[in-house]
Amino acid sequence: MNLLHSSLIDCPYCGESIELLIDTSEPQQEIIEDCPVCCRPITLRLSCIPGELLEISAHREDEV
Repeated sequence: MNLLHSSLIDCPYCGESIELLIDTSEPQQEIIEDCPVCCRPITLRLSCIPGELLEISAHREDEV
């Protein structure tokens, strides 16, 4: 079973579409990724089951 899942999100700062590779082995996750375009930190909240991404939300640093 492949636990990695590719997903597209929009940066909450600059609006650029970003492709992420998500490890779905943990059911609930909160990750901080820097936008490769504007370099600002994006807080990602994830809900997963092994091999499948159920929900993803992207937030600005001041929205957390």
